[in-house]
Amino acid sequence: MNAQIQNPDAENALPRRRQMARVEDVARLAGVSTATVDRVLNQRPGVRPATVQRVLKAAGELGYVMEGVLPASALRPLRLGFLLPAGNNRFLGLLGRLIAGSQDQLASFNMRARVEHIESFKPELLAHELRRIGREVDGIAFMALEHPTVREAVDALAERGVPSVTLISDIANTARAAYVGLDNRAAGRTAGQLIARFIGPRRAKVAMIAGSLSYRAHEEREMGFLHLFEELYPDIEVVGLREGHDDEAKNYRQTKTLLGQHPDLAGIYNIGGGPEGIARALKEAGRQDVVFVGHGLTPETRGLLVDGTMDAVITQQPLATLMSCVAIFANLRAGRPAAEGTARPGIEIVLRENLP
Repeated sequence: MNAQIQNPDAENALPRRRQMARVEDVARLAGVSTATVDRVLNQRPGVRPATVQRVLKAAGELGYVMEGVLPASALRPLRLGFLLPAGNNRFLGLLGRLIAGSQDQLASFNMRARVEHIESFKPELLAHELRRIGREVDGIAFMALEHPTVREAVDALAERGVPSVTLISDIANTARAAYVGLDNRAAGRTAGQLIARFIGPRRAKVAMIAGSLSYRAHEEREMGFLHLFEELYPDIEVVGLREGHDDEAKNYRQTKTLLGQHPDLAGIYNIGGGPEGIARALKEAGRQDVVFVGHGLTPETRGLLVDGTMDAVITQQPLATLMSCVAIFANLRAGRPAAEGTARPGIEIVLRENLP
């Protein structure tokens, strides 16, 4: 069941004033057209943030609510919290900066957002921060760790009427409202297919480096990758999985070890972040013949595609991720199903030849 956003101001509502006010009254007080009022009150984009705030202020002063469309709580900006892992994952850093820099755009949807970063791979800390931030916002989006304490925190938020949305990595068996991210099992299979096709029809060895299997996304990518080779490419051996915690230095050491243990290594799938470390190890060893596929189009992975160290990047658009969250929280505020009108982000494959 999707959580509904509670209206803390319901006790102060003035139903008699709301029934008396008309769209024309709001438009006159705000100094705009009735068409603009209609767009704002129905939460449609295309209105300047300053105008949105002027219309909402006028509607609030008049106690106006469009019956059946806009709940009274929607006159107050929706407070959103985004909780992301700190560290060296460039894609997550890009997403965090995008959210923090999109306040004007969010205001046009009558929302505002804060971004907080916490130490990665610590489920107890994540659960604590979810509970803390959940007391200060109307909805929260976060990258989940698969752990009982995190599940308990998500369910506790839902019981208090604070919906949560998981980003990039989902969590099972909780009351979270929605998931915004790739089909990670399909992403892992896609990576395997790319590597197998680049290697060609011969016996070979490939390896994986994950951020952490505490992320369901990384676990699902691993499963998809392994199953693809078992089903379609039995001559290609997957020689192991290492965890690098999205850290460039750790990934460098892991890659050096892999190359030492398997001089005939033909491919590496980087499931998480820290591709620069893998690239440095490959370059130092003179092994840019190793097929290298990873995730997240950033300035760093773009450079590695250009110089030929990486062969392909599987990615999703940070802006599409943010806008999916906006749509989900707008749906919940309006009492609609969380995912109404949204679609799961598609897997994008970026090569040097099709760099956007």
